[in-house]
Amino acid sequence: MAADEFPIRQDRNHLPEPEWRFPNARITTYAADSEPDFPPTKEAPEGAPNILLVLLDDVGFGWPSVNGGLVRMPTAERIHAQGLFYNQFHTTALCAPTRAAMLTGRNHHSVATGVIQEMATGYPGYSGIIPKSCATVSELLKQAGYMCGWWGKNHNVPDNQTSPAGPFDNWPIGQGFDYFYGFISGETDQFYPSLIRNTTAVEAPGRPEDGYQLQRDLADDCISWLREQKTIAPDRPVLTYFSTGAAHAPHQPPLDWRGRNAGRFDMGWDEYRVQVHENQLRMGIIPEGTRLTERPDEIPSWDSQPAEHQALFSRQAENYADFLEHTDYEVGRVLDAYEELGELDNTIVIYILGDNGSSGEGSLVGTPNEIMSLNGQQPTMEEALSFLDTWGMPGTSPHYAAGWAHAGDTPFQWTKQIASHFGGTRNSMLVSWPERIAGRGEVRSQFHHVIDVMPTLLEVIGIREPVEVNGVAQRPIEGTSFAYTFAEADAPGRHETQYFEMMGNRAMYHDGWIACVRHGRLPWETSGTFSWDDDVWELYNIRDDFSEAIDLADQHPEKVKELQDMFLAEAARYNILPLDDRFAERLDVTLRPSYYYGRKKVTLYAGMVRQPEGSGPKFIGVPMQVTAKVTVPDGGAEGVIFALGGDAGGFALFAWEGKIRYHYNYFGLQRYDAISPEALTPGDHTVVFDFEPDEPKPGVPASVTLFIDGTQVARTTVERQIPLRTGTECFDVGLDSRSPVCPDYQDRGQFPFTGTIDSVTFDFGEFEEPTGMDRLELATKMD
Repeated sequence: MAADEFPIRQDRNHLPEPEWRFPNARITTYAADSEPDFPPTKEAPEGAPNILLVLLDDVGFGWPSVNGGLVRMPTAERIHAQGLFYNQFHTTALCAPTRAAMLTGRNHHSVATGVIQEMATGYPGYSGIIPKSCATVSELLKQAGYMCGWWGKNHNVPDNQTSPAGPFDNWPIGQGFDYFYGFISGETDQFYPSLIRNTTAVEAPGRPEDGYQLQRDLADDCISWLREQKTIAPDRPVLTYFSTGAAHAPHQPPLDWRGRNAGRFDMGWDEYRVQVHENQLRMGIIPEGTRLTERPDEIPSWDSQPAEHQALFSRQAENYADFLEHTDYEVGRVLDAYEELGELDNTIVIYILGDNGSSGEGSLVGTPNEIMSLNGQQPTMEEALSFLDTWGMPGTSPHYAAGWAHAGDTPFQWTKQIASHFGGTRNSMLVSWPERIAGRGEVRSQFHHVIDVMPTLLEVIGIREPVEVNGVAQRPIEGTSFAYTFAEADAPGRHETQYFEMMGNRAMYHDGWIACVRHGRLPWETSGTFSWDDDVWELYNIRDDFSEAIDLADQHPEKVKELQDMFLAEAARYNILPLDDRFAERLDVTLRPSYYYGRKKVTLYAGMVRQPEGSGPKFIGVPMQVTAKVTVPDGGAEGVIFALGGDAGGFALFAWEGKIRYHYNYFGLQRYDAISPEALTPGDHTVVFDFEPDEPKPGVPASVTLFIDGTQVARTTVERQIPLRTGTECFDVGLDSRSPVCPDYQDRGQFPFTGTIDSVTFDFGEFEEPTGMDRLELATKMD
């Protein structure tokens, strides 16, 4: 396929098109004597393909069977059999940055997404607000006549703009998508997801006991939308962006998919790497002679673990494999829908198997609650073992041990977050387009990056890059189209230079060489900061060393210096500075001023439900007095008055057996209650609880005192407090809309309050609120 097979068919420098002026209309006094000139329907360029863009989450190079891994993924194998496999495709090492880069064709710092949205800070490369000067591919396709839909994970809405108050210009429907159904944050519970349709929070159509699981729901909704679009407007091409939350934690396969991988990972993570490496060589997925890199000393060997621990670790991998295999199955259902509609031949399918490498954020032992890890805390082995039989079930938010993350990135070093090495940034990509790509089951080895997806789509559709979109001058697209590789397996690569940076881990690729440095913190250490002076750079010639196994820094110090200087130039060019290596510390919601920022008193009302924590007041770690004014009907009241979070962590105030109960859930590991001795009588009541941390430090103990109508009725001590955030659920007045904070009412649905709630008022205490770097430094003082 020659380059001239993709001619420019739409050459509009300024979008949108000028307003229609009815140039051929002849207008007289009466319609009978006039001639109409109706505006034409916007049409895509002739022959424009449909686009099915699939992006999986937290899937390393060594997991999928199409890559030689042991997780069975027949849909991925099917797409490879129909097209091409790219074995030198790269991401940014973290989810939201990869997604922003892919949609805009610009580097992740160029689009203000140097880290995830929940860690955004007030610097150009890190604010989390994608500039309007970097229009998304969906915006350009929409204005070229496409219908654009998005299902699943959106991790690109600024964390402080996720509430019903918006603004919505950074939501999918403000970035060129006509339809969105999914979730806004970095992860969500697969059984009790925090779902959004367009801009409105909605309830999942089922619960786990009914067979509900998020990926099924997303596929169902996507297929229904696709059928509707192609029925109404069969000739209009569509962009279907299927962006799964899987296989990101929580690893929660559907209940009827559990156990399909029992016993398949008993060999352990070291032997897994050996077997997968052999498969990759045999299949030609990696070049002949590629070495298997060494396991880092920081990750223990499989054989060093006692049998009891190995049993838990095997269960973790089995559960993950169940989860990922089911996800591939749901992708297959979407692919089948295109085929059943007769649209597959002229559909370009891009299936990216991971937005970064496998995640090492689950600690060295794994965790039954990943939200705990993201708060900078890890479970003990004993705590993890207590969840052996329920791992992956509703009520758990599990993540496997870092040993499996490293194995899942075979043959490379390191994991997600580690942008310095391919274990964090090398993901495979599959591309098929039966009508136009002749290759079947072939491998492409040109160096490419996720920023290359957008210019590729523009080229094959025939759309020239605009200079202005919606009145805003556009920055140049920074990616390089890989359409030239469709017909030429051995064509010289055109993406010659690429930087990588994530939380201080950094690398510089140029013309076959890559210099890199893993900085300080290990991927399972989700808090802390480290000296930049201790960084040691490595050097690899990846033309001869596909897996980065042979460090040549000592032999070529001049090449290291050349690439270090090049990185600094790129850092200045693309808003990488200032380098910042903190993780959990940046989750503090007060770092990103929202509409609640600085308010010492907030009153909420009944019906305010599904409100995101990231755009709310700071509820965690601060002194507060909470006053609920309620009316109890004859016969008493039951149900939730206020809830924050869910089964992963949070607190709730509710009526239980007529009594008022305050419940604090510390990551499902410890729970604390303050319960009134008597049931509330019918009539009006004022319920108050005081929450007093021992000191202004994340995670410290706190005392809780419960009052009814001015009289103290109960008291408890929260010995272990959530340090920063309860997770990715929400806060509700009058019910608990997602997973239950307290398991006692998990069989009662959302457990709505059966009385009347006048208001719930939060009076926040007088801890001196730090600002800027002082706030970050305070957040580092974690237990």
